[in-house]
Amino acid sequence: MRRTERTADTLREEIAQIVGYELEDPRLTMVTVTDVRLSADKRAARVYVTIAGDEDEHKAALAALKHAAPYVRKQLGLSLNLPRTPEIHFVRDRVEEQGERVDQLLQEIEREWESQEGKEEG
Repeated sequence: MRRTERTADTLREEIAQIVGYELEDPRLTMVTVTDVRLSADKRAARVYVTIAGDEDEHKAALAALKHAAPYVRKQLGLSLNLPRTPEIHFVRDRVEEQGERVDQLLQEIEREWESQEGKEEG
């Protein structure tokens, strides 16, 4: 594993701890940190999160995370021995949502096939 990847993995674990246990904002109860990607110069980190709930809850949680980003960065600086603590940018991870959408489409196709087979046999 490359050094940047190791650093990103360490950041992900640490940010997950901070968001999950140190931030006492009720809007963040359903937030999961899924990935961290560092910029090439390691000055910025995109923190990907999944958020359970509806669209309003997603917006509220992202607003809370954006507000908490300076605190999260400060805590990272205190707990990790990095030459420079990256600026934190929280991003909604849509991979899981897209996966659910693909599952729905596949189920629709399967139902259509089953109804077509029923018509052909009848």
